[in-house]
Parts: sequence; structure tokens; C-alpha cells
Amino acid sequence: MSTPTLVPGSDPTFHLVLNDFGRLGCAYVETDEAKADEWTIISNIAKGHYSNPVKVIAVNVAEGWCRDVTSNIAQAVFDLGRRENSFSPSARDFIERNLGISIFPGN
Repeated sequence: MSTPTLVPGSDPTFHLVLNDFGRLGCAYVETDEAKADEWTIISNIAKGHYSNPVKVIAVNVAEGWCRDVTSNIAQAVFDLGRRENSFSPSARDFIERNLGISIFPGN
């Protein structure tokens, strides 16, 4: 008899978002397993679903690794915002902080 796997469906890589809640401190945001894929996290940051995302960690238990993918996610959020010509305030701050660029120069 085999033990059931704890690894999610077809893509075992999931993403965790560390959010800064101000005086309450930082915490990894609880996320439904089905919504912890890279694209959903990028989309959620772009839409402002996190008040102040600080870091994004990718985890793949099946392959035995965990990586800080914050810069990659920030770049993807920037690319998405540019395509849609829309940046939520929290997404703009996340991009500027992690990519070292100003989306709206002079602001």
C-alpha cells in the first residue's frame, strides 16, 4: 500500500506571499492551494489583492527546493501592468521596491 502524496496536482510548485501588515508585522498570506500558482500570484499582486507584498517564495516539495522569486514575480507584475496599462498602488510599490525603478517618474 502506498502513502498518498501531499504534493499538489500537476504542478507541484506553489508560491507563498509575505505581506507587511504594518504594526501587526509580516506574515505569509494564507492561500488556497489551487490559487498558489505563479500566474495567480502575479495577477493578485497586480490587482492589489495584497496590501503590501514584500517577498514571494516558490516551493517545490517533490523536487526538494525553495527559492526567493520576488524579483521574477515583480518583473512579471510590471510586464502585466504595462500590457494592461494599470498598476494598483501596492503593485506599483512592490515593483519599484524590488526592481529599483520608478513607474511614474517624478512622483
